Amino acid sequence: MRKFTFSVLFLTSLVFGSGELSNRRAPGFALPTPDYRRWYDLQDFRGKVLIIEIMSTSCPHCMLTSTTLEKVRDKYGDKVGILSVVLPPDNQDTVAKYMQTNKITVPIVADMGQMTISYINAKPGQSHLDVPHLFVIDKQGTIRNDWQYNDSTKSVFEGPGLFPEIDKLLK
Repeated sequence: MRKFTFSVLFLTSLVFGSGELSNRRAPGFALPTPDYRRWYDLQDFRGKVLIIEIMSTSCPHCMLTSTTLEKVRDKYGDKVGILSVVLPPDNQDTVAKYMQTNKITVPIVADMGQMTISYINAKPGQSHLDVPHLFVIDKQGTIRNDWQYNDSTKSVFEGPGLFPEIDKLLK
């Protein structure tokens, strides 16, 4: 897991807990690709299952997760939306290199922290953010599950563990 510290307003950091952020309405957002050529909005995915990955281009587990998300896209096509979200210090150059090197087609959007803060319910005094982290949002816009990468969730990020969750939500 890659750890890094950043500050956004008075909220200095974030900590994730697997599954603790589920069963609530997904906060809205509008985020650009790092080159600002396209914006993605939560409403763009209305009526679809949406997978959101919070990641870093320098994280080895994130690279493996990106491979899993490409498999999700191949299997489910337009039935499932997928967005990867990067935070500073990632930028247009690091994202372009990451996408080219790893043959990534899933959109990657840039967040300055506001979207991430709202998804993880950040609180003052927490000191770090662990990536990758996945959120699964149902067709009605409710966060149905979330996972932080660790040994017990490894199959969700690097194997077939995400597919049963998606299948359940597509029924």
